[in-house]
Amino acid sequence: MASRPAYPGTPPPPGAPQPGNPPRYAPPPAAPGTPMRYPQQNYPQMNVQRPPYPPVGMGPAGSPAPPGMQRPPGPGPQPYSGGMVRPPSLPPTPGSKRPASSGSSKRRESSTASSGGGATATAPGGQVPPSSDYSHTSSKKKKKLAEKILPQKVRDLVPESQAYMDLLAFERKLDATIMRKRLDIQEALKRPMKVKKKLRIFISNTFYPARAEGGEGEDASVASWELRVEGRLLEDHKVSGLAKNDPSKLKRKFSSFFKSLVIELDKDLYGPDNHLVEWHRTATTQETDGFQVKRPGDKNVRCTILLLLDYQPHQFKLDPRLARLLGVHTQTRPVIITALWQYIKTHKLQDSHEREYINCDKYLEQIFGVPRMKFAEIPGRLNQLLFPPDPIIINHTISVEGVDQKKTSCYDIDVEVDDNLKTQMNNFLLSTNSQQDIQTLDTKIHETVETINSLKTNREFYLSFAKDPQQFIQKWLISQNRDLKIMTDVVGNPEEERRAQFYYQPWTHEAVNRYFYSKIQQKRAELEQALGIRNN
Repeated sequence: MASRPAYPGTPPPPGAPQPGNPPRYAPPPAAPGTPMRYPQQNYPQMNVQRPPYPPVGMGPAGSPAPPGMQRPPGPGPQPYSGGMVRPPSLPPTPGSKRPASSGSSKRRESSTASSGGGATATAPGGQVPPSSDYSHTSSKKKKKLAEKILPQKVRDLVPESQAYMDLLAFERKLDATIMRKRLDIQEALKRPMKVKKKLRIFISNTFYPARAEGGEGEDASVASWELRVEGRLLEDHKVSGLAKNDPSKLKRKFSSFFKSLVIELDKDLYGPDNHLVEWHRTATTQETDGFQVKRPGDKNVRCTILLLLDYQPHQFKLDPRLARLLGVHTQTRPVIITALWQYIKTHKLQDSHEREYINCDKYLEQIFGVPRMKFAEIPGRLNQLLFPPDPIIINHTISVEGVDQKKTSCYDIDVEVDDNLKTQMNNFLLSTNSQQDIQTLDTKIHETVETINSLKTNREFYLSFAKDPQQFIQKWLISQNRDLKIMTDVVGNPEEERRAQFYYQPWTHEAVNRYFYSKIQQKRAELEQALGIRNN
């Protein structure tokens, strides 16, 4: 079989000797905007069947194409349903939105952004004409501060808008200050906020002498006395007047200040089994305004009242030696550890080489019993030196002198109560009324700024058209044509490819040769595979 000479520019078959420096076929200069059709070496299989595209400019709409120019059979043309297109000279403005679309319109956005033209413009009113290809998703997103800023062109056109920008900057500073204060309040609420107040305790007793027979009551024939223990904060008389109008300022019950109360009567008069009256707080305890004890008797009685305060948070009494060293008698555990750390820093007891160790001085060594200990050991060793706080002891004499006369004694003690500022801080953090108002005003501001941006886009659109209508329309058509090709996934330039002159260019000769060569190689490989011939 005779071999015919290879076409100029055709690569030699596999295994043939490579000629040195073969002349390369230089591609012809292409027209501006024409895609490069010149193939590289090892050109892949070329599909000369062009994609379906409706003929443009060949006659009125709906008229058949001239003979020889009919489209090959295939799917029908895709209808164009895009919106108006802004000329490339108009830059995209902040705030202009592009509707969400499918994958083809996503490629359209990336292509128009890279080519520098064809950005979508809004029609008068700032709306894009509805179409079947666009699907708007109503997703609520958080408004950002950048969306509230007016464009620079709007600020140049309207100098009065600078006042709005100043208010925006002031709002940003105010928001930062409020946020910082809210964080400070949250940190402050984590710590106990207590204030010391005076609790006045009223201890009164009344003597009821024996009555003659026939008197009213079961115990009328036996003399008896009644002891009352009551109390209130010294400021409660002010609070009681406000409690009617403000439910949050109700008077605190007397029993809520104590964890337990014990009244010890004279053991000689009432015996070892009936001389104690005890009250202890439980989870189901009902708070009361006072305590009452009634016993028979017509002699003066010495009694001891022990009141154990309900500390919140819990407090502990220190060992006498440690209390003298730190100057703290009864305090919470964090305060005690802080005081001990201050003593260690003041006397420089921390080891200079091993910082986790403390070198005890003679006082700490006497208290803790070790010459050296770790920081992590302090809480455990401190537990042995902490005790329950001492109760408040009041010695009182129940007098039976006088008939039906109430004798009262007053005692003032210091108690810790929650600071009223804590309630105000909680109310400030939990308040949502101002937040709702601010959110409503922010929404109105965003809507107004979006309207301004839409009007600015319309103004630029019409000004560009009024300045040079012919150039504006020309750029508009070019941009619209480019977007149309991207939306319909058309490759190349269908307007030029549908004309016969496109295929008389110099590069078509080599393209056809390479196409036939690739086909021959494909058929040869199929034949060798069918005959079982291995290509060495």
